[in-house]
Amino acid sequence: MRTLLYICILAFVGCFTSCSGGQQGQRYAWPLGTSSPENTVTQLFAEKFADEVARLSGGAMKIQVYPNSVIGGDRELLESCKDGDIPFVVQNTAPQVTFMPDVAVFDMPALFDSIETVRQAVDNPAFFNRISEVYQRGGYEILGYADQGFRVMTTNTRVNQLTDFKGQKIRTMENPYHLMFWKALGASPTPMTFSEVYIGLQQGTIDAQENPYEVIVSNKLYEQQDYVLETNHLPHLISLIVSSKFMEKMSEEQRQLIRQAAATAKTYARSQSDERIASRIKIIEQNGVQILRLDEKTKAEMRKLSQPLYDRIRKNVDHELIANYK
Repeated sequence: MRTLLYICILAFVGCFTSCSGGQQGQRYAWPLGTSSPENTVTQLFAEKFADEVARLSGGAMKIQVYPNSVIGGDRELLESCKDGDIPFVVQNTAPQVTFMPDVAVFDMPALFDSIETVRQAVDNPAFFNRISEVYQRGGYEILGYADQGFRVMTTNTRVNQLTDFKGQKIRTMENPYHLMFWKALGASPTPMTFSEVYIGLQQGTIDAQENPYEVIVSNKLYEQQDYVLETNHLPHLISLIVSSKFMEKMSEEQRQLIRQAAATAKTYARSQSDERIASRIKIIEQNGVQILRLDEKTKAEMRKLSQPLYDRIRKNVDHELIANYK
């Protein structure tokens, strides 16, 4: 993988350098990796960032976006970014918990009633400064968070109350906090590679799965499910990170340009997420899938059942970080 990665990067950098012809001074070409498909907010976030860097630098700084795990999956991207091999990565926060345990602050379920309050929480200077220190210790700089709204559940069992979760085999990511949450609800969480989810639903290996609307539609998971339950249990945050080693080599002017481009891209990606969720819900409903919503009583019960998970995260995550995440 590393050999293929270097070949891809060197080929692109060489092409860009030769195309510049050396007529307009030094040019830069850097890779940005994601594990997401092209038709997603993740891709829009990455492309907008790349476009803004090019625009603000007058074309002197160029970023090439590599989606679909072309240059590595989530773990490989994080490792390569830390080493400085891949300067930029756009990805969901869940895989980062293994590398930076304090990022589990985002795994506290059922805390927010709207995505706008989530955005206010992560943009809060007290919180953002604190979480920035977490990334710095890990070898990264966090440039900002966009999102794909909340994660929701798809299933073939109508859920009207918490007891309806009992025994449902639901696919989750390999994140211990996610597993603990679904177990608390009485479900049977089953970690599974995402590429296997569609066929798993089709063959009955799993009964349900959880993802944001964007992912449900882009991978046509609704074709194998009768219901979408708006559990809204976790925000699906998308982080834009850059290697600290890479940033150290940049001039102060270049660093500020990168941060400015990231701020613009974040705002753009969030607006696109809001627009796309409505259209994704329409697609799902047009295919005969029913959208279910939890009442306030059930949400309160969900939070009560999540208390042991809150306690566990508080033991493993910086207390001040948690205090400012609200």
